[in-house]
Amino acid sequence: MRYEETVRKCVQALQQRGSARILAIETSCDETAAAVVEDGRRILSSVIASQVETHALYGGVVPEIASRQHIEAVDAVVAQALEQAGMALQDVDAVAVTQGPGLVGALLVGVSCAKALAYGARLPLVPVNHIEGHICANYLAHAACRPPFVCLVASGGHSNVVEVQDYGVYTLLGSTLDDAAGEAFDKAARVLGLPYPGGPLLDKLSAQGNPDALPLPKPRLEGRYDFSFSGLKTALINRVHQLRQAGQDIPAADIAASFQKAVVEQLVSKALLAAKDRGAAALAVAGGVSANSLLRARLEEGAAHLGIPCYLPPLSLCTDNAAMIGSAAFWRLMRGELAGLDLNAVPSLSLPF
Repeated sequence: MRYEETVRKCVQALQQRGSARILAIETSCDETAAAVVEDGRRILSSVIASQVETHALYGGVVPEIASRQHIEAVDAVVAQALEQAGMALQDVDAVAVTQGPGLVGALLVGVSCAKALAYGARLPLVPVNHIEGHICANYLAHAACRPPFVCLVASGGHSNVVEVQDYGVYTLLGSTLDDAAGEAFDKAARVLGLPYPGGPLLDKLSAQGNPDALPLPKPRLEGRYDFSFSGLKTALINRVHQLRQAGQDIPAADIAASFQKAVVEQLVSKALLAAKDRGAAALAVAGGVSANSLLRARLEEGAAHLGIPCYLPPLSLCTDNAAMIGSAAFWRLMRGELAGLDLNAVPSLSLPF
């Protein structure tokens, strides 16, 4: 029987059962990750091989090196995820993989591996958008988190306010007009001399500073839920340059705290405004920046003021991982949304709105 026919019958059986255990692979940037997730809600295993130490030598991710390390690590990471779940490849019901967005070479490693596994074991292949995966991380952490709700997506490459209408159904309410929040944090950290990855270190340094020490501009935007961070970044860079040219000490902690406050205020105000306007039943946050301590605290405070729950993923699910990909894949698998063996990586893939 042809692969396509086998997969079609398999999916029909899974849809009738309403249950599936999915092996997921994530290689969009500099983490090689694999996980086994059951029914989009339960993590049976999660393995992550980080490349942070390697890329720290260069002050950022080097795409060619990332791709090479994914090739070296992906087989072992997948094997470890299956072993941790107490399963063999034949025991899972489908294979999922991040199709995009991300670094094209890194994505291709995961896509190629997933296609080979799916074909060899005659399993359905489910493509997943990386950003959707971050949103679905909340389903793994919070049993009560169910659509509809408003979600703030904040990462190194994306800053969006999204209305989650149903599993896999989204409406884009707002987005950044220039830099993403995570990118802004990393650039600010670099200007202050903090090593890569700078975002978490800037968060830590901010705790020692005065958040009102450095006045920063507030952008005026036409979009009610849109963001802009380039002006903040430019103001910080100019201030640091002025101090250096004058031979003065740079109050790094004060500058970090002021910058963090300005970025977080934008993110929180737009997310809460959207939740209020849309009459959201809940507010959630997703993406690497969701690990920021000030952001988490302000979102919880704001959601409590609106009288709605605030879903924050645990720190282990804020950064890139494969469990979130397995969660997103479950809902798409149940709708029969599969990929063929001609699946390709799409580095600029956008979330379907």
